Amino acid sequence: MKHEITPPVARPSGPQKRFDAVYRILEDAIAAHAFPGCAFGVLAGRSIVLQDALGRFTYEENAPIVAADTVFDLASITKVAATTTATMLLHQRGLLDLEAPLGALLPGFLAGRAPGDPARLVTLRHLLAHNSGLPGYVKFFRNATTAPALLAALLRLPLEAAPGVRVEYSDPGFMLLGKALEVGLGEPLATWLQKEVFEPLGMTATGFCPETDLRASIPPTEQDTWFRHRRIQGEVQDENAAILGGAAGHAGLFSNVPDLLCFAREVLAAGGKAGESRLFSKVTIKCFAQRQGPEGSPWALGWDTPSGVSSSGHFFSPHTIGHLGFSGCSLWIDLQDEISVVLLTNRTWPDRKCQLIREVRPAFHDAARKSM
Repeated sequence: MKHEITPPVARPSGPQKRFDAVYRILEDAIAAHAFPGCAFGVLAGRSIVLQDALGRFTYEENAPIVAADTVFDLASITKVAATTTATMLLHQRGLLDLEAPLGALLPGFLAGRAPGDPARLVTLRHLLAHNSGLPGYVKFFRNATTAPALLAALLRLPLEAAPGVRVEYSDPGFMLLGKALEVGLGEPLATWLQKEVFEPLGMTATGFCPETDLRASIPPTEQDTWFRHRRIQGEVQDENAAILGGAAGHAGLFSNVPDLLCFAREVLAAGGKAGESRLFSKVTIKCFAQRQGPEGSPWALGWDTPSGVSSSGHFFSPHTIGHLGFSGCSLWIDLQDEISVVLLTNRTWPDRKCQLIREVRPAFHDAARKSM
């Protein structure tokens, strides 16, 4: 994972002035302390039509300025840019059956469970669709201080509903999916992704566990006063992922706008009309972009889709996939209109209390789409 800080790009003029509304919304958000800084970009087809940054790493006047290629903690965007992507490629290559029971890859998930326990019915598809019956979030880190202890607690987790019946966005589900993939691969998911996805696409700023000398070039996510008792900068904010060593199926990936737009270009190349993807087949994108059950669920396989009052605003088509990150990041890819929009922020700085990002996201996406 390599990264060099470049000077911030000047605000566009001329034809690029069409994005003025985008800048106004983000500048107002920074002034309101929705986040101290952000990087953002827009891809149309295969062309980057906007890539820029505003603000600083923190609210201090002498804090480093955010650049267009500044690396951020992606939080749950890890679920699509890493874990789901690995699942897509393994499925595409005929190496992974989505209907495979989780217990077949992780026998420990079934250990001690009764013969009729519904956990025996949980499949990889259920985990991807967030309808496995597993809970949404568990603070494993409060009792598990090592990766083996956390994994043991994760494997023993009881279901709260029968598989396929209830939709519950689940971090534990993706933690288990990540571990299942590692068992199948016989190596850490992070190293496999580096070889099979990030390096082939030239995503040099993307990866898990940034090196120590790069941490100062990454905006901090939190002044942790209750768990790690230090400034969290250049290391994963999510506590469960931290206990797991910084690389997990649900969180831990770091990246920047150029790399994510490169990734989105590959998705669009297969899912739209932009050309041939180096990674994905059209069949794979169609399969994983399809909403799953039960009826009314916004979840495809790993990917979120716009529904109701969406963070993606009002102008992304029904054929859109994407994901949000707790740290304040978002990635949306419109397969029909062949447009992708990325917003990276550290909205959790200095703590997690501010929720203004909920208002900023739809306004930002609407302004970006209107500008197109």
